[in-house]
Amino acid sequence: MQHSYIDKYWDLESPVHKIDPRFKIIGCVGFILFAIFTAPTSFLTFASYGLLLTVLIALSKVPLRFILMRCLVIVPFVLMVAMFIPFMKKGQIAGGYSLGSLKLTVTYDGLFIFWNVLIKAFLSIMALTLLISTTKFTQLLKALQRLKIPQVFIMILSFMYRYIFVITDELELMLRAKKARSIGGSRWFHFKTLSNMLGVLFLKSYKKGETVYLAMCARGYSGDIKTIDEMYIKKSDVAFLIIMFSMLSCIRFFIN
Repeated sequence: MQHSYIDKYWDLESPVHKIDPRFKIIGCVGFILFAIFTAPTSFLTFASYGLLLTVLIALSKVPLRFILMRCLVIVPFVLMVAMFIPFMKKGQIAGGYSLGSLKLTVTYDGLFIFWNVLIKAFLSIMALTLLISTTKFTQLLKALQRLKIPQVFIMILSFMYRYIFVITDELELMLRAKKARSIGGSRWFHFKTLSNMLGVLFLKSYKKGETVYLAMCARGYSGDIKTIDEMYIKKSDVAFLIIMFSMLSCIRFFIN
């Protein structure tokens, strides 16, 4: 069965790929913090952040379409949360809508907050996608460990990425078996069947996780991320971080 890996382009040869994962993580977190603390009305600043990310994507040789498609998977969830903000925030009314007896009003303050949440979420997701796309997942976990991220968090990420494909294959096999054994039927029948399948899949996942964890502990697993390649700080890594934060500072404080 085919799978779509989040670090699909980690083995490309580019200046971004050669940067130490620890410095890429610090740069990504710094970019997100700069974007979060930018005023909602600083449209040119947000455009500059987007231009900076576009330049980094071009240097990384990762297809822009791949980055955008990954972002579009998560952005709808942000929209589901933020779409109600324009109707809940008080202020000057920008427009009104009537749904039978229900009257809804949109305010300018609510629209600004909606824009603020949407653009910052999109830029943050774009930066994280670029980080993951240019870093092998094991190296990313190793970098998080070196940065003293809690071991439990790293362990959860490790197991999640390793076995999400196994669970996906199991679900596809169950769906294939369902299609082969059920023809026709009402929507309620199919909905009930899918609900039962999800319950069975959860139980199988829990049992498989327990079995694998006990097997790993029996073989000396301690929670440490083991990799063949060691991480060494290079001058280019320090230069990347200095340039990155210098550009972010210039965009944040000199572009309005």
